[in-house]
Amino acid sequence: MPEARWLLPAGFEEVLPGQAQVIECLRRDLLDLYRSWGYELVIPPFIDYLDSLLTGTGRDLDQLTFKLTDQRSGRLLGVRADMTPQVARIDAHHLCHDAPTRLCYLDTVLTTHSDGFAGTRSPLQIGAEIYGHQGTESDTEIVRLLLLTLKAAGIERAYLDLGHVGIYRGLARQARLGQRQEHELFDVLQRKALPEMEGLIGQYGVTGAPARMLLALAELSGDDALASARVELRQADAEVHNALDYLDRVAGELTRWLPDVPVHFDLAELRGYHYKTGVVFAAFVPGWGLEVARGGRYDDIGAVFGRPRPAVGFSCDLKGLLRHVQGALSPQVDEAPVLAPYSDNPLLQQLIADLRAAGRRVIIELPGVFCEPRALGCTERLEPRGNAWALVPCE
Repeated sequence: MPEARWLLPAGFEEVLPGQAQVIECLRRDLLDLYRSWGYELVIPPFIDYLDSLLTGTGRDLDQLTFKLTDQRSGRLLGVRADMTPQVARIDAHHLCHDAPTRLCYLDTVLTTHSDGFAGTRSPLQIGAEIYGHQGTESDTEIVRLLLLTLKAAGIERAYLDLGHVGIYRGLARQARLGQRQEHELFDVLQRKALPEMEGLIGQYGVTGAPARMLLALAELSGDDALASARVELRQADAEVHNALDYLDRVAGELTRWLPDVPVHFDLAELRGYHYKTGVVFAAFVPGWGLEVARGGRYDDIGAVFGRPRPAVGFSCDLKGLLRHVQGALSPQVDEAPVLAPYSDNPLLQQLIADLRAAGRRVIIELPGVFCEPRALGCTERLEPRGNAWALVPCE
């Protein structure tokens, strides 16, 4: 049986005309939105040296990254699975000023397997980042922009989950866990598998308050999680209490700016733990169990490029938003296209140019192929009227 050449690899998809137009209109709207907030667009390369992609945030991306060898240099290259490391390099290496820098991006990334949200291995990643400011104000600005992004995609009802990597990191230090133990216990914590956590903690020889607080962390989620954490983690070191205080301030800022957006806490759900340095957040919509956007603080990400700076940002998959959360938005309703004959008549060509400049679509009727105008969506056509040309209804 001959190979079905129209089949695509699993996790890759074609975007057909109607939906492609929806995505393109939304793309333009979002980039205009970001520009109005002072964010400048950057376009990093699709393929990069692997050691540049797998620095900072990228160490978590090793297994997600397609790899190949550069035939010119012999060095190992990678197809970007996330643009954050590249944007950090742009800020650190090319934009060498001390003021806060606001950057945004929107382009395709490739991953070796899907992240579960949209089932795709070629997300259309959109994101925004602030470099050079450390504080609740930039955290809040990024979250506000994230929610405006969702709103532009038709998602009016969203809620936020907040956490802070300093809480678990501080508890792990207080329990004197080694790096391997810290990561091993973290993986179990993400599944909130309490019996398995108890076994590991006992195996590590952790007892007393540090053991009790690590176990309590798995259940610190919900609207009252911060208040519960003050009680359950009261014997924690200052690092943990500082993280709780910071998280409280961020939540207060968000409530001030976004009073209608529900803010929840999950102190054990730490997305990007291995590279995040502070607050982490994710956006959800009712009826969909997976996050639709994520972000957080990753200070000093530019250190490997010679310029450490505070940083906070968010990203999401534009195609995923439209496909699995809100559903396909309706394409913008344009006037039906105009059908024009194939002719180099100067008057006709000027009229066609004028119609196109006014926003009308004009389709040229190619010789030798007959097609019903309405099959092309045309309700009007251009026909000669004496020494001029006129728009007439298609019969």
